[in-house]
Amino acid sequence: MYFPEHWKNLKVALSHDWLTGMRGGEKCLDLLGQGFPGAPVHALIHKRAAVSDTINAHPVRTSFLQHVPGIFSSYRYFLPAFPLAERLFPPVSADLLISTSHCVAKALRTTPGTRHLCYCFTPMRYAWTFHDEYLGRGSLKQHLARPVLGALRNWDRTVSSRVDRFVAISHHIRQRIERFYEREADVVYPPVDTEFYTPGAPEAGRDFDLIVSALVPYKRVDLAVRTYARLGFPLKIVGAGTDTDALRAVAGPRTEFLGWRSNEEIRALYRTCRLLIFPGEEDFGIVPLEAQACGRPVVAYGRGGALETIVEGRTGVFFREQTEAALQAAIAQAAAQPWSEDTIRGHAERFSPQTFIDGVDQSVRACLAHN
Repeated sequence: MYFPEHWKNLKVALSHDWLTGMRGGEKCLDLLGQGFPGAPVHALIHKRAAVSDTINAHPVRTSFLQHVPGIFSSYRYFLPAFPLAERLFPPVSADLLISTSHCVAKALRTTPGTRHLCYCFTPMRYAWTFHDEYLGRGSLKQHLARPVLGALRNWDRTVSSRVDRFVAISHHIRQRIERFYEREADVVYPPVDTEFYTPGAPEAGRDFDLIVSALVPYKRVDLAVRTYARLGFPLKIVGAGTDTDALRAVAGPRTEFLGWRSNEEIRALYRTCRLLIFPGEEDFGIVPLEAQACGRPVVAYGRGGALETIVEGRTGVFFREQTEAALQAAIAQAAAQPWSEDTIRGHAERFSPQTFIDGVDQSVRACLAHN
């Protein structure tokens, strides 16, 4: 992979919300870490065993939350303390701060002369969107959280002014940035490791469907679990989260919960599944592109980032309502349709790591040019 030559001459700092796993955001940070190998990484908390060697090779600076007992399993309960934790970081002095943020990483302060480029996964999800999914519609928890979320929205809007240039992960998120922050944003799609995720040997039978997801409310894995309980077709679920027990309670006998698996194991599942199921509204969604890089079609909810990563009829099928009937109809349509593995794979190749690096570099140059 080629990194721009001028990156070697930049003093860069990186900021990320928290380092507790290697999901899509951390994979973006990993690539940026390869491009800026000496850059310090600022994060609220850091679980070394859960992130890549590339990230761990950087000096990682954490907040006071790092020392709270049990923090890695309970950090989301400390959401109201996140602004203070960011405030207590010393201001960053560098040519460029790159924050990769879906919560508070963009709030890191800088010294005069430091430019700040924010690669924004979404405006703070907990404060702006998916309230019902996280808190429960009309629940006591939602009622009690309302003033806290209002304060977080005001804070989030205020600290967005610290960013010199925004880069959104999709046009869907660019529109949110414009709506919530009243700021313009470039669009650079996150990378998919198209050299690692590749088609396998042709399989005689595709005898299961697949979900790869954190098991949390807004992912809507519950919709798929209930649908497959009715269908009776085998479903394998890779992932873990707060909804695990509730999902097991409504699952059919042919739904298998695999927990988190290695990248190699997930790749093998992508290669051998019949369909990938993607039932939630996502800001972008790396998983469908990983499956497509392995040549497999996707059944996805037709909103959000999926509309930018899946081509209906060529690489997948959309369902337009989050109902069991709509999902079941889309599954039946996808199962009956012939698919071209080469066509699906070719589409995923448009989201390669090099395309990501080239896009980020254009935004870096533009950010520095307005110094």
